Amino acid sequence: MDFSEIMKQANKIQDQMKSAKENLVKIECEGNAGGGLVKLTLNGESNIVKIDIDNSIIEDNEKEIIEDLIIAAFNDAKTKLNDEIANKMKDITGGLPLPPGFNMGF
Repeated sequence: MDFSEIMKQANKIQDQMKSAKENLVKIECEGNAGGGLVKLTLNGESNIVKIDIDNSIIEDNEKEIIEDLIIAAFNDAKTKLNDEIANKMKDITGGLPLPPGFNMGF
């Protein structure tokens, strides 16, 4: 493979990465805790975009329990989001093994 072909492929990968970054922001993952009593949705930038707390726990539980469930739901959503991003990146890189924590610039 000559240098011009390598450069064409590098440009193609760069364009795919830009497109992927734009699409990753649109991903949303829902985490839940307490058997679905607390649900939390994160977007691709790890920002919380929605929290849903079942009314039954507001009346029956203490504030600390609700706070713990929100944290658990966030952690569940964050894990799902990281898995989703890793799968999208695997598609783009063609399965190229990347070091753990390598974020491709975003």
